[in-house]
Amino acid sequence: MRVKVEDLYFSYPGKDVLKGINLDLKETDIVCVLGPNGSGKSTLVKCIEGLQPPQSGNIIFDGTNSSKLSRIEIARLIGYVPQSSSQLFSASVFDTVMMGRKPHYSWRCSDDDIDIVADVLEQMGLANLSMNEYNCLSGGQQQRVLIARALAQQPELLLLDEPTSALDIAHQLEVMEIIHNSVHKRGIGVLMVIHDLNLASRYADKIIMMKDGIVFACGAPEEIFTKENIEEVYGVEANIFSHEGILSVIPVRRSDAKLVPESLGIF
Repeated sequence: MRVKVEDLYFSYPGKDVLKGINLDLKETDIVCVLGPNGSGKSTLVKCIEGLQPPQSGNIIFDGTNSSKLSRIEIARLIGYVPQSSSQLFSASVFDTVMMGRKPHYSWRCSDDDIDIVADVLEQMGLANLSMNEYNCLSGGQQQRVLIARALAQQPELLLLDEPTSALDIAHQLEVMEIIHNSVHKRGIGVLMVIHDLNLASRYADKIIMMKDGIVFACGAPEEIFTKENIEEVYGVEANIFSHEGILSVIPVRRSDAKLVPESLGIF
């Protein structure tokens, strides 16, 4: 599914968050959205998903304006994974992931729905936890369940808001590989908010770098990850290395580090 964002504006009371965003997302790209806290990354994802209706602008899915689609129609197109989720009621891992099938059935799930959920649980390494209570899992396990729920929707676009933030290094790589493989196996697109520049460099086809509610830069990782861009957006001096075709970003110091007294022992 091709997604176009045209001149998108969004504001909270007293604060402009998105200031004229324009994007064109291809069907099977992994697109990582980067930027400092408060730059509008999560709000952009929520606007595309429909959780935050924008003040103005258009979001177009394969030529159809999202404003003309029902919530069920959008749920069949988009799988959304928030930063975290707390359930107020008790539900097993299996039942939580089965919620991802809800847009596809009316009253009762089918054998096909059960098979799809079982397959996703196996893929995500959660099969042995399927009967455990979601609320009793660790934060990292809960995040993997939320990703599994979104994959069970069989969406055409997967929206993820910091999907690796609660995971250790091994599970970060595991989840990113699952997302990467899903793009190729299922033919879906991915738009992902992420803070880890090195994970983004390794897995992204395109980088969107945001600053103060605008798209500061957009392109391939090797185009976007420059010392100049990182210093301008993050206020950090960094070294950029390339090993076997993969860029690594090594932060060195804040650009204003010289303003911090040496007696504090910082940097």
